[in-house]
Amino acid sequence: MRILFIADGRSPTAINWIRHFTERGDEVTLISSSYAQPDLALKALHIVPLGLSNAERATSSNSVLRTPGLVDLRTKVKQWLGPLMVKRKSAQVRRIIEEVKPELVHAMRIPFEGMVAAEGYSGIPLVISVWGNDFTLHAASNQYMRYYTEWALRVAHGLHADCERDITLAKQLGFDPRKPSLVIPGSGGIRPEIFFPGENTEKNPVVINPRGFRAYVQNETFFKAIPLILRQIPRAKFICTGMMGVKQVESWIRSLGIGDSVTLMENQSQKDLANLYRSSMIVVSPTTHDGTPNSLIEAMACGCYPVAGDIESIREWIKDGQNGTLVNPLDPQAIADGIIQAIQNREGRQKAFAVNRTILAERAYYENGMRKVEAFYAEITRNTT
Repeated sequence: MRILFIADGRSPTAINWIRHFTERGDEVTLISSSYAQPDLALKALHIVPLGLSNAERATSSNSVLRTPGLVDLRTKVKQWLGPLMVKRKSAQVRRIIEEVKPELVHAMRIPFEGMVAAEGYSGIPLVISVWGNDFTLHAASNQYMRYYTEWALRVAHGLHADCERDITLAKQLGFDPRKPSLVIPGSGGIRPEIFFPGENTEKNPVVINPRGFRAYVQNETFFKAIPLILRQIPRAKFICTGMMGVKQVESWIRSLGIGDSVTLMENQSQKDLANLYRSSMIVVSPTTHDGTPNSLIEAMACGCYPVAGDIESIREWIKDGQNGTLVNPLDPQAIADGIIQAIQNREGRQKAFAVNRTILAERAYYENGMRKVEAFYAEITRNTT
């Protein structure tokens, strides 16, 4: 099958999905929305920068983009400037599509991959993925983002989302409910050969926050919760991936006096991240916007007890008090209480692990998920040719 993906070539989520088709022997072309050289057996790679990719490449240090206040500002600038580029970039994307002549185009995210794919539509069946905050954060930000979001949903022949909530929202925004839709994790699912529990179930009180430094992750609240936790559990330790060198995070740690208990790390490979999960007792995901976070379910597969923001998409995976704890992500005391109770309740953690193991095996394993994707693609190409 000839498939053309439009995706961020730096994204582990996109790469994990695309790799299935390159390894299956399909003829795969990638239009990357950022400057990237992914380790994939591609037929061809094209770079079409979208959003602020040019600005990011021109910035000598990524930490500059993650200084106080700039993350929120960068998101707002992207939401206003991104739509202005759609028409110009869509013409470039359309030329590539017409040259490649794929049987299927899959845009992995609405802003701005799905937007340019819809605006540059050339008659090839189009699948669009919705990731986490495409609707709740971006489409709601201004009239231009909403317009292009609605347009992409009307043009698409099929829709993939990582939570049921987004299928419901998509229909409210104009996606035809008669068209095919699919709900599986954004990366295709968990690879059980990488993400599996360790043999040692007697873990130290280590809490891992793998969500990085993003506008919708309430990291300030999380760090403010740490001193509250340490008052009751002084030996607790905290690992934060994707936050090394972020000056705002370093400032919070200094002002809160928690440096001896917190380890900041760079982004990790999947294997290294899995090892961190296996050595951790709790995974925390303090978000106000989300779909199904890959990092959260991967950590759960490794035996971590989840403490997450109480939002609709997360409730599709976690029932509070049964297989995890849901908290107000804007309340440091709520986060602290959730983590303290989880550390102190060994029996509850063991019960949650048994429940999560069953849920993930049924709904989140990669091989099963990608078989569903193959059938999904076949249905779309069959219905539109």
